[in-house]
Amino acid sequence: MPIPSFAFCWLLLAFFGVVSDVCYAKNFTIGVNYGQLGNNLPSPQEVIPMIQKMNAGMVKIYDTNPEILKALSHTGIKVSVMVRNEDIANVSANQSYANSWVKHNVVYFYPGTRIITVLVGNEILSDYSHNQTWYQLVPAMRKIRQALLKYNLHHIRVGTPSAMDVLNTSFPPSSGVFRNDIAETVMKPMLKFLNRTKSSFFIDVYPYFAWSSNPNDIVLEYANFGDQETNYTDPNGLVYTNLLDQQLDALIAAISKLGFEDTRLAIAETGWPNAGDLNQLGANIFNAAHYNRRLVRRMLADPPLGTPRRPNQYIPVFIFSVFNENQKGGPGTERHWGLLYPNGSSVYDIDLTGKLQDSQYRALPPPPPTYKGKLWCVADLKANISALPGAIGYACAQGNNTCLAIQPGMPCYQPNSTVRHASYAFNSYWQQFKNTGASCYFDGAATMVTKDPSK
Repeated sequence: MPIPSFAFCWLLLAFFGVVSDVCYAKNFTIGVNYGQLGNNLPSPQEVIPMIQKMNAGMVKIYDTNPEILKALSHTGIKVSVMVRNEDIANVSANQSYANSWVKHNVVYFYPGTRIITVLVGNEILSDYSHNQTWYQLVPAMRKIRQALLKYNLHHIRVGTPSAMDVLNTSFPPSSGVFRNDIAETVMKPMLKFLNRTKSSFFIDVYPYFAWSSNPNDIVLEYANFGDQETNYTDPNGLVYTNLLDQQLDALIAAISKLGFEDTRLAIAETGWPNAGDLNQLGANIFNAAHYNRRLVRRMLADPPLGTPRRPNQYIPVFIFSVFNENQKGGPGTERHWGLLYPNGSSVYDIDLTGKLQDSQYRALPPPPPTYKGKLWCVADLKANISALPGAIGYACAQGNNTCLAIQPGMPCYQPNSTVRHASYAFNSYWQQFKNTGASCYFDGAATMVTKDPSK
């Protein structure tokens, strides 16, 4: 009598601490990123049933929040936990510290909570202000792996999420290559570690950002899995029908050039914003639903689709994110990636099993027109006024005479109002730096308006 595939997988796991590719193929599932940067989010005890109701099979968190890990116990959901960036140096330097970290953050909750991956840091290779930590990353990954082995957790993999800016070149995809400052010193030893431990290279990949920064050259349909036939042929002859595949293959090309062609891939974050600032292209519910629904069906295809460079291979994927998170900084899109509103209601309908076709969903609201007129950044009258002085101080410390006009005796000093001075400072700062990525946010103290506040 043949052994059923699920039983075979558990036998491999129990006796050898490994999981074969056939096991992955029989367990296609979609993951979600559970971020916590909001002051209006429900408790983990309320959130986990919401994640179960969405039929997510995996969840990734950005720490080892014990309340979340306890709430995930006995749900069967596969869990990825994270070593914080600020802990990488200590883990890297001290095996005893790594052992203690694993004991208290993994062993304590396992096996009730089905932890399958420990991620060391988050996009640390994008943080140039802490570039010394880059060289501690792989040693920290090795020490976490050794700690897991100490506690006989052989099947728990170790990785680290990277952003697409680890690439120096990504177009055309066949020319993909890692940045010179990390290629040999960080990426090569990391890939060696990932291959040896049969772990995945985790990548945060967002077609939205690539498209919205260059909408004249990239067609929205190509970025958003659209119906319109849009193809791109790489110089090596591979044909691409969507931007996600193109981005993934650029990464695969870079990995291959360092000699690690077979490294597994996992998408740690992807998604599409459901709202944003008035001038942010394409950030709306219609496009977000379109991208994520088709992403799910594509990633759960059986047999798997893979990419043109690596066809027929399953790529695990985590959608960003469970909630809109109102305390994230940056442009308005940063606070609007959620599948759910903080009250638990759906931003739009989505089936994470991939069974529903677009025609089976309720109609979506049409995309709103993009505002193309002039904008100003002013103090949000709903904000806590006690937060304004600190925000004014930050804005005034930037740029060239940003707040000169609101100094005593200058033309905009009167009326001497904190709110009016904040509006001037915010707008002066934003107008100077918006083209280099500055946002009108100031920790929630600012908002955009379409009418000139000076009038």
